[in-house]
Amino acid sequence: MRRKSVLYLDVAEQIKADIMNGTYPVGSLLPTEAELERLFEVSKITVRRAIELLSSEELVEKKSGKGTTVLSNRPYNKLSKAGTFTEYLNDSGQKVAKKILKLETVTLMPDSPIYSCLGATAVKVSRLYTLDEQPYIYFNYYLPTTLVGVPLEDFEQESLYRIMDQHGIEIVKFEDSFQTIELTSEQQEILATSEKNGLKRIRKSMGLSGKIVEFSEAIYNTALYPYVIEYEA
Repeated sequence: MRRKSVLYLDVAEQIKADIMNGTYPVGSLLPTEAELERLFEVSKITVRRAIELLSSEELVEKKSGKGTTVLSNRPYNKLSKAGTFTEYLNDSGQKVAKKILKLETVTLMPDSPIYSCLGATAVKVSRLYTLDEQPYIYFNYYLPTTLVGVPLEDFEQESLYRIMDQHGIEIVKFEDSFQTIELTSEQQEILATSEKNGLKRIRKSMGLSGKIVEFSEAIYNTALYPYVIEYEA
């Protein structure tokens, strides 16, 4: 059953926006939990979950008896401290757009690496990112079957991770791996390229129980634009 609201995400996003716009400068303390409860008219649990999320992104640090300190005013990957690639592209002035190509429930073969993660069936979402209106990244997301029935419109309008959370699937960590691959004819057609090679990123996202709740494959046409990871010094 879909939750009616995910308040802690909304609170976290507003606090993050306030950090980015300088309302809470780097090095300053956030308002106390009690003050945030009153400000957002939410429960203590909601505030704490929002702070935990911001802490996992290394935007803030909470210390008992000292409050919550703003560490950074830039969003970073909680594992590598790297900004997301799409954020980098947008910040670089690139025109980034995305569209859903297909939404389906698929049967996985036992010899598939995805089978060992999600089981015999999964929800598959295929998405294409364009860069300045040229096909650039081809995504295939494999997700738990608890998302069967989520309409295509939701995947088009909402972020994937918000949808997952709305359906009770929380992500606590993820693992990315990269490899150079030879593009198949289908991948060349989707990416509208004659390039023979591309970059493949595999992401495995883990839930609270440690079980993998997302397996995604992204194919980048790096001949169009190189993959960049920007780090905070």
